Amino acid sequence: MAVKSEQEITQIGSTVLIKGDISGKSDVRVAGKINGSINIEGELIIEKAGYVEGEIKSVTSVIAGSVKGNIDTDKLILESNSQFVGNIKTKQLIIQEGAIFQGNCQMGTHAAAPAQQAPAAPKEPIKL
Repeated sequence: MAVKSEQEITQIGSTVLIKGDISGKSDVRVAGKINGSINIEGELIIEKAGYVEGEIKSVTSVIAGSVKGNIDTDKLILESNSQFVGNIKTKQLIIQEGAIFQGNCQMGTHAAAPAQQAPAAPKEPIKL
């Protein structure tokens, strides 16, 4: 039986500014600033001082800092004092008290089903 190795974590420190895209298979922890897209196959953690402006795609995202852009993730947690401006596509969403979210959210594994029409009103009054 093969032993599974620990997941690698990439850390972006509080004094770091990245202008460009990030992609990979490891988890990413952001305490600095990123202007660009993030596309990872792991967990994204944006710390309280962290800021991301760009598109995000990850398996799980935990946001304590600020994000301006759209996100596509299986599970999103907006911690208290976090700020998120953009659209969310997720299967599971947790918004803690104090978090700010401005945008639209689409939940589920498929695109939202079209709204069903309300049944037509009867043409004749109903007799009781």
